[in-house]
Amino acid sequence: MKPIAIFRHSPGEGPGYFATFLDSQSQPWTLFKVDEGVVPPPTPEGFSGLCFMGGPMSVNDDLPWIEPALKLIREADRRGIPVIGHCLGGQLMAKAFGGTVARNPVKEIGWGIVEASVDAAAAAADWLGDTGSFEAFHWHGETFTIPAGTTRLLQSAHCANQAFLRGPHLGLQCHVEMTHSMIRLWGRQWAAEGVPASASVQTPDQMEENIEARITAMRAVADRLYTRWSAGLRRD
Repeated sequence: MKPIAIFRHSPGEGPGYFATFLDSQSQPWTLFKVDEGVVPPPTPEGFSGLCFMGGPMSVNDDLPWIEPALKLIREADRRGIPVIGHCLGGQLMAKAFGGTVARNPVKEIGWGIVEASVDAAAAAADWLGDTGSFEAFHWHGETFTIPAGTTRLLQSAHCANQAFLRGPHLGLQCHVEMTHSMIRLWGRQWAAEGVPASASVQTPDQMEENIEARITAMRAVADRLYTRWSAGLRRD
């Protein structure tokens, strides 16, 4: 099988559990370190799927790699090559498909419940099974609209659009790829966010509460999502 291309936009926001899942399935992958100046390839040919990770920047920033990434997503869509995005990656996908990305009403940082969208019961059953809600990890101040021709899959109390589907593609606002070490690393940047603890913002200490059980539960959902997404990978 051709490898899955994974695009990293920040040193601390690598593939995390997504890579662990791929390794467990013996699915090859290649990491593109965009944060080190690597430009996304002009075509998705040569890859069975594309994965875009998170990052502290905005998709609306004037950065040299954003437009090539948007074009790559659109070309993958045209060719039927599955794309998955986590947080910033989901925002890139939304923008590529005609949606917009803007400030969320509140910052969402830490653990929080996401729920299957009530208007997408069939899609939720297909991608989530009987999981109607689960606790995911969040770290974002912006969010995407649901582009035309896509289906909202997940929502939360603090962010209306937590995931969307378009054919074989999955765009996520929340982070289901997190590891304990990633959460600890991100927690060091908590003060820089400049917001106090609230209903939508947890402190690093709060994020650490019951963390192993939380990660284990989230990985069960991630396995389901990643398995369903992997079913659409190009096999030729």
